[in-house]
Order: sequence, then structure tokens, then C-alpha cells
Amino acid sequence: MTGLRNSIFSVLVLVVTGIAAVRAQEDVILPETSKYKEPVSKVWVNTYGNIRISKRLFWVAQTHFRFQETENTPFIGQVGQVYNRHAIGYIYNKSFNAALGGVLRINFNTDEASEDRKVVPEWRIWHQYQFAMPVSTFMVYHRIRIEHRWTQGFADNSEYIFRNRWRYMLRLKIPLNKPKLAPGAWYVAPESELIMQSGKEVVASPMEDLRITTTLGYILTPRLTVAAGLMYSQGQDLVNGGNYKQNWTIRCHLYFSPDFRKVRNKLPEIHLTD
Repeated sequence: MTGLRNSIFSVLVLVVTGIAAVRAQEDVILPETSKYKEPVSKVWVNTYGNIRISKRLFWVAQTHFRFQETENTPFIGQVGQVYNRHAIGYIYNKSFNAALGGVLRINFNTDEASEDRKVVPEWRIWHQYQFAMPVSTFMVYHRIRIEHRWTQGFADNSEYIFRNRWRYMLRLKIPLNKPKLAPGAWYVAPESELIMQSGKEVVASPMEDLRITTTLGYILTPRLTVAAGLMYSQGQDLVNGGNYKQNWTIRCHLYFSPDFRKVRNKLPEIHLTD
């Protein structure tokens, strides 16, 4: 298991460090110094379902509603994206699981002055590999997620472009009022995630997003958890890698994990809810 883990992390490091080098610099004119756009506020309401269907298999069922501020609707703003993510996951052991599935993301045009289309779909195939490591009374999680995505703009003549996303997340889950993660426990979950991208359209903007988040959660029952937190993120603009976007995002989560097997009142042995 250690060898598999080291191999996967080695491949990830090679991929991430090589993305910037393999893309030609074509005709993009970079600014003399990096330029940061004004931060945009967002609100995400997310549901994460992990439904056990056998000893080894579980169904990932996630729905995300993402709101973004606009000039006329500040703070919470308008609906920006709606995610519908599904996959079939496989539990190798209590420390490792993997999943493979698809995503349909609906993108809404939040530019109130735009005369282009208001809604366009985005398609993805995704797979991820998650490691869980107990340390003292808390848990440490490493997640590698790879996404193959087809996106298009809101203009009528926009064509789909293909990109890959290479994601690594480090997350801690620390109980606050109990010696372990159990029903009735409050917990804090700091996390960071680096999202890189590659593709013909990615000329000088390999870093799509860097996310830093702190979440406070409460375990209601063995199968139900609620959480909320604040995330700061920044990343390069696809058109010009010298421009950086910034976001402040309030994230609200509902985790549910029904189990159709004959197992009662038992918390999952591994954290499956990201």
C-alpha cells in the first residue's frame, strides 16, 4: 500500500511540475507585473451523498448550487453554476478509496449587460484517489482528483474546448469537544487544494485555482453531518496568465451516507464525504 501511495504522488508531482513547461508561449502578451482582480464574493450550498451499496462499492451523488455576486445583486448574487456529480466508488481498505464518474455542470451567465446566451452546459469525466491517515485524535486526508472537461463560452458561436484539471487536496479533521469523531462532536477542518490545468488553450495559465478553507462541522448522526466555512481562492485567468482572479466564498455543506446493508449505528471507517 505504501508503494502504491508513493507511486501515485510521484506521478502527480511530475504532471504538475511539467504542465507549464510543455505549453508553447504563442501570442499571449503577459503584463510586466502580475495583476490581481478585485475579489468576488460567492456562496456555495453543497450536498455530498455517499451511498453504500455493497461491502466494497458506494455511489457518489453530489449536487452543488453556487451563487456569485453581480453589480445589481451584491454578496450572495445570482446563480452561477449548478453541479450534478455522480460516480461509483471502490473501498480498497479503511485507508484508501477511489471513484470514477461524470459531471454535468450548468453555467449561468452572470454578466448582466451581456446579450449572449444565459445558460451553457459543461461536461466532465472525473476520477479520484483518497487516502485517510489517523494521527492522534484527528484525521489527515490526501485527495488526488483528475478531471477531463469540455467547456464553452456564452457566445452563440463558441466551440467546446478540452482541458484537464489536476487537483491535490490536503485536509485535516479535528474533533473539538470529544476525544474522537462521533455523533455529537464538533470538528474543525482546515484544508488547502491546488488545481492545475493543461490543454491546447492553456498557454501561460497552468494554475487554475489555489483554495484555502477552514470549515466548522457537527456530526448529527452516524449518517448525517452539517458544516460551513470560509474559503479564499486565487488563480490565473485562462486568457492571460498574468492576470489573477480572487474569490471569497462562504461554503455550506450537508453530508449524508445512507447504508442499504444490514449495518446499524456505525460511522463509516473512512471519511468518504469530499
